Amino acid sequence: MSRRGTVEEKTAKSDPIYRNRLVNMLVNYILKHGKKSLAYQIIYRALKKIQQKTETNPLYILRRAIRGVTPDIAVKARRVGGSTHQVPIEIGSTQGKALAIRWLLGASRKCPG
Repeated sequence: MSRRGTVEEKTAKSDPIYRNRLVNMLVNYILKHGKKSLAYQIIYRALKKIQQKTETNPLYILRRAIRGVTPDIAVKARRVGGSTHQVPIEIGSTQGKALAIRWLLGASRKCPG
């Protein structure tokens, strides 16, 4: 625990077009070499394709995809006695979303095309 005081939790900003924090989190994870405008172009193009193919709100589909991948529990190594054990620990909502986004982007980067 810090002796200097508590740290205020930062809230993520929303993106300019959809006004959604989840889209902004996704853009920040896609970001490479500081090119945020390129990341926004990639996301908006993908959301536009989703809208054309499904004819529904692309944010709804994005939320459903991330909710489907979001973990509830993670395992953490704890040392008990002389050995380490994997202990299940509940994950908070923001950390779970961050993990889900990271996993989705990792899987999409591995896919060809």
